[in-house]
Amino acid sequence: MLIQDLSHKNIKDYTSIYGEEYINRIVEKAEKLRDITLTHVNSTSLGGGVAEILYSLVPLMNSIGITTRWEVIKGGNEFFNVTKKIHNALQGAEIDLSDEEKRIYLENNKWNVENELVLDSTHIVVHDPQPLPIRKFAENNKKWIWRCHIDLSTPYKPVWLFISQLLRGYEASIFHLKEYIHPETPTPIKYVMPPSIDPLSDKNKELSWSTIEKILNRYGIDPEKPILLQVARFDPWKDPFAAIDVYRLVKKEFPDTQLLLVTSMATDDPEGWIYYEKTLKYAGMDEDIFILTNLKNVGTLEVNAFQRAATVVLQMSRREGFGLAVTEALWKRKPVVARPRGGIKLQVIDGVTGHLAETVEEAAKKTIYLIKNPQKRKELGENGYKHVLKHFTIVRHIENYLDLLAKIV
Repeated sequence: MLIQDLSHKNIKDYTSIYGEEYINRIVEKAEKLRDITLTHVNSTSLGGGVAEILYSLVPLMNSIGITTRWEVIKGGNEFFNVTKKIHNALQGAEIDLSDEEKRIYLENNKWNVENELVLDSTHIVVHDPQPLPIRKFAENNKKWIWRCHIDLSTPYKPVWLFISQLLRGYEASIFHLKEYIHPETPTPIKYVMPPSIDPLSDKNKELSWSTIEKILNRYGIDPEKPILLQVARFDPWKDPFAAIDVYRLVKKEFPDTQLLLVTSMATDDPEGWIYYEKTLKYAGMDEDIFILTNLKNVGTLEVNAFQRAATVVLQMSRREGFGLAVTEALWKRKPVVARPRGGIKLQVIDGVTGHLAETVEEAAKKTIYLIKNPQKRKELGENGYKHVLKHFTIVRHIENYLDLLAKIV
């Protein structure tokens, strides 16, 4: 399925953020790659960091002269239950796949190649395990790139062996961090490329305080009281229970503290609904815990407002691919208290842009300290903003893609 409802972004719109010299450098790099056409393929247009990135990346690549499309595979719950198992197994969970599950996985991808996807570009970028097998069923006179958004360093071996066979024939694989690359990844090129946020998107653009207040009031949130926030899927790896536990400890010191748990329920994650119910049950009847999702009309603008209103942002993930919710918070000059997992360690520099905490107790202690010290919050927030500007924004991401494409050519 082709995604066509994309904004008309232009790389020149970012000149005020990066300066004319840097933007011109990007345009010059793209000029040398004009013969390349690009198709991105993933498994959902709603929810999750991949879709958010593509909504900005695709139109911006077109604006610099690289013809770029975005295709989304289709699948039912049966298929996505299998791909969720694969996702968890690749992150280390000991989950076996039956022959029937492997058949469902492969047959669904074959059906998409034959009935849904248009793959006529010179280069195809396939995101995550869900559409990985499409190369097996498509014309192979293309350059194939696999973009892995999860930690592959310690996968469950039987599932990894199955997946690695499907990777054969891909020219390159892309990982968020060097430490995520499995040593037996069969692609000739293994490239490290962190993901990014778009500073001009509705989720990250500047908002007036009156707009923020209006959104908070709509959901019954008091801007005058401390606000803790975790933006993450309802998923055992993201550990919303730990965020609730931190809040409960902080509340002993600051009884009027509020906790916002914010997510978008993704169409490719049926397990998310189960964990959503578990999170509601764990939160109980506490009126200061707000569970806010797209089911309650929470979109990107609302997430932006919640992040800008937060006193401290939490990210209590037990495993993390990169953690774009952390990137967003740092961009909005908010201090983050987080477990040192995956890409969080690249973003939360302890004592500089936020605080790292291994346990709930330690996270609560750091959070209480920050609530008590507004000047420290401001200092960490400013450092966080500068760190994201330098490393993790969409224009840097585009330059990384151009460098990789030049390498493959």
